[in-house]
Amino acid sequence: MARITVEDCLENVANRFELVYLTIERVKQLRKNVPPLVLCKNKEIVTALREIAAKKVTYENIKELEKDYEEKKSYQMEKGEL
Repeated sequence: MARITVEDCLENVANRFELVYLTIERVKQLRKNVPPLVLCKNKEIVTALREIAAKKVTYENIKELEKDYEEKKSYQMEKGEL
C-alpha cells in the first residue's frame, strides 16, 4: 500500500467518527510502545490508519490489543526477561 487514504479506512469502519476514535486510541497505544500490527516506517498516526485499513484494528478489538500487550509485558517482567 503506497498511500493510505481515509476512504481505505472507511471501508472497514461505520463512519468517520469511529475512524477518528480508533485512530486516536491506536496512536496512544503505539506511543506506549505497543508493537504495531503492520510493518512500516511511518509515524504513529499513519501506522494506525494502515492497521485500520488492513482490518487488524477494529472497534471490537482496540481495548484488547493494549490489554494483551500489558499482560505479556508483566509476564516477561515476572520471568526476568525484561
